[in-house]
Amino acid sequence: MVIINPISGTASKRGIDEIIRHEATRYSLATDIRFTIGPRDATRLAKEAIDKGYYGVIVCGGDGTVNETARALCGSGVALGIIPMGSGNGLARHLNIPMTVKGAMHVIAEDRVIPCDYATANGEPFFCTFGMGFDAKVTYKFSEKGKRGLTTYLQTTLDEFVKYRSEEYTIIANGKTITEEALLVACCNASQYGNNAYIAPTASIKDGLLDITIIHKGSPLKLALAGIDMLAGLVGKTANATTFRAQNVTITRKESGPAHLDGEPANMTDHIEVICHPGELLLFTTARKSHYRALLSPQIPFLSPFILTMQDMGYKIVNLFRK
Repeated sequence: MVIINPISGTASKRGIDEIIRHEATRYSLATDIRFTIGPRDATRLAKEAIDKGYYGVIVCGGDGTVNETARALCGSGVALGIIPMGSGNGLARHLNIPMTVKGAMHVIAEDRVIPCDYATANGEPFFCTFGMGFDAKVTYKFSEKGKRGLTTYLQTTLDEFVKYRSEEYTIIANGKTITEEALLVACCNASQYGNNAYIAPTASIKDGLLDITIIHKGSPLKLALAGIDMLAGLVGKTANATTFRAQNVTITRKESGPAHLDGEPANMTDHIEVICHPGELLLFTTARKSHYRALLSPQIPFLSPFILTMQDMGYKIVNLFRK
């Protein structure tokens, strides 16, 4: 079964069913093509595919549609294939799946199916990232925009950055407890949000563990530099963030509020249990080694210490004049 979300991402889906059908014929694959017509429709269609004994389900859409489809397939023995047609395509990029219909269909035709992990936050499945704090706030605001795409996302991020205030979190994992104010807390099954913005550069979808990233509270400049680290794939290599791995994580905050699951807005309570479920999802993947493609040049963040030093000198000069 091929499940197409006609409104995902920014590209037109006109005629995409015929392209998929043509590529499937090239590889002698029999396909049953369906279009979603509303929320959770992909979940319903995926369950139908399981009931009818389909070999695999191909989802043509973004990370939100992938999530809706994959949550039905976990533990079913039916494999998931991805044709990336969303705004960010974080899971597909992590798996090195080509961003074209032809390339993605070639991966599926290779029939390399492997067991991969997924995770849940208070029982709600996610396959790429789950987060609270600043990224959740941006996700909410982005979902309200009429126009999608990277430009809109970056503009939303900048708008929210100016007024966002850090929150306090208590995180329990691996027998240790951390309590601190943070810009965001992200639990990552895969390495990125999408568009090669790496929130957990070394994450693996096959290791049975989640990569937890905490972006610390700091001055606006420090937080901006943390954003540059993320876009350059260097989160965890500088002082702006703490990263570690765990299979289970408990997160407590002062009150319920926004969160996101694979880039889709969600509302979560003040107490959240995050659990990794190893090897429960079958995925069509490529044997080709993934190439690291950060959105920004990795050389840029090496200027961070110099910029922060200049900032500290500026503060000292201002304080001298105040005295």
